[in-house]
Amino acid sequence: MITVVLGSQWGDEGKGKLVDILSGKMDVCARCAGGNNAGHTIVVPVGPEKVITTYAFHLLPSGIINPKCVGLIGSGVVVHIPSFFAELDALQAQGLDCTNRLFISDRAHLVFDFHQIVDGLKEVELGGSSIGTTKKGIGPAYSGKASRSGLRVHHLFDHEQFAQKFRKIVEGRFKRYGNFEYDTEGEIQRYKALANRLKPFVVDSVVYVHKALSERKNVLVEGANALMLDLDFGTYPFVTSSSTTIGGVCTGLGIPPKMIGHVIGVMKAYTTRVGGGPFPSEQLNDIGVHFQEVGREYGTTTGRRRRCGWLDLVVMKHSCLINGYDSLNLTKLDVLDDLAEIKVGVKYMVNGEELLGFPADLSVLAAVDVSYVSLPGWKSPITSITSFDALPDNCRNYIAFIEDFLGIPIEWVGVGPGRESMLKKEGEVLLK
Repeated sequence: MITVVLGSQWGDEGKGKLVDILSGKMDVCARCAGGNNAGHTIVVPVGPEKVITTYAFHLLPSGIINPKCVGLIGSGVVVHIPSFFAELDALQAQGLDCTNRLFISDRAHLVFDFHQIVDGLKEVELGGSSIGTTKKGIGPAYSGKASRSGLRVHHLFDHEQFAQKFRKIVEGRFKRYGNFEYDTEGEIQRYKALANRLKPFVVDSVVYVHKALSERKNVLVEGANALMLDLDFGTYPFVTSSSTTIGGVCTGLGIPPKMIGHVIGVMKAYTTRVGGGPFPSEQLNDIGVHFQEVGREYGTTTGRRRRCGWLDLVVMKHSCLINGYDSLNLTKLDVLDDLAEIKVGVKYMVNGEELLGFPADLSVLAAVDVSYVSLPGWKSPITSITSFDALPDNCRNYIAFIEDFLGIPIEWVGVGPGRESMLKKEGEVLLK
């Protein structure tokens, strides 16, 4: 059976920690979309001395932190091979042995250094309307994929054909953006060497994942980014270039919807986003600073300071409709510990009328007035609490308010950064 973990807001919700916890009972952990623009930080005790170790994941499935779990990078992911190996080498240097348990789809599209250069040039072109990408080349790589001019992993193993196609693509970028500095022939030789190193990692991911399922193995899908960054349903054009929804799980791994058993949406106890675009519940005040500083809201991949605001349940309702979560993981609840009053956005109003959904038009979104409900805080630390029932009354009331509004149970509650700081509410069924 397949369990899916997806980001439900604008990303950075802390999906990696839940994936890490769940992967202890999984045989395969797979990525289905995105690239090394994603970022998960996982803090775990390692070795007999239980040394607290922080692992940073960008492209590799974070479930491989558990030694019995195999990592799979699916066809819907775009892969920068040098970054793939740099991340793998860094993890191995920290003592995480990934030998014979990390694979990559032969259909995955490749991100090259020229994509990263073009990413920056496109942002310059947009000027004041820049999207705020990570400049990892993800958008240009997906553009090449959509225009049917991309190169995939399997192309690396026919060197002459690869070199011919590569030169043609780079020449096209020169025509579009001018002759930026780039060593085309040097890159061709570099990828000849990289292809030899990559070959043992490459599989037909469709065959691989379906064989695992036919053997009744448990497969965990680790979403990248989040619903509000989806190309179709997010705050377009301030989005990523892939499908971050449950639909992207099917298309990115080649699996039918009927094989998906349980979908978990991960949400912060407040709201954050990076990059440009309207952000209705953003707090450009002491509350926003509190979320940034107490919540350590800095990007794993970019180090950028995140924009912060109150929990927006209009966003969450939109997310729930599209992804059909069976349960939710509420993270970073402890960041609210010191607040006497907590606000929750429950309606978008425009000219005195409530919007029925999340608007497609960003000019409408920029004009909304958010209606808030105020709830009392609990004014006490919860990080050391080890059971859901031991949470303060006002804390459990906050959780219940979210559940009642969305009509979806909160199964997991994060009360701190460590693996042990995740409470599971008794009575909820994790796997169907």
